[in-house]
Amino acid sequence: MASRWLAPRALIAHVAIVVWVPLCAGAARWQISRAASGNALSYLYAVEWPALAIFGIWGWWMLIHTDKPTAEQVAAREQLEAARRAEAKALAEQVVARVDDEDMAAYNAHLAALATRERKSWKH
Repeated sequence: MASRWLAPRALIAHVAIVVWVPLCAGAARWQISRAASGNALSYLYAVEWPALAIFGIWGWWMLIHTDKPTAEQVAAREQLEAARRAEAKALAEQVVARVDDEDMAAYNAHLAALATRERKSWKH
């Protein structure tokens, strides 16, 4: 558990949150004073800055507590995706074989090609 809190990524996140939350609090206080002076738009910003601080705290928490998948998990995921692609390809070939309309067959073939492609992932 200590390694989670003291990892290089965690230390950067700690520094960022220690700087971010007070800056958001200061900005919220400044917007409240501007709103009290008659700037009506500042009421919205006075609410926005604390919301951004909360979002920063959530992001910090997720960075600390999100673990990278193990090699076994990655291998199992790749195997599952390969099986699903093969199943989708077989199903698409069955559908394409049953269609009489050329346009519909071309469209189904296009969908089958999309189903067999590897999915893009933004994770890790």
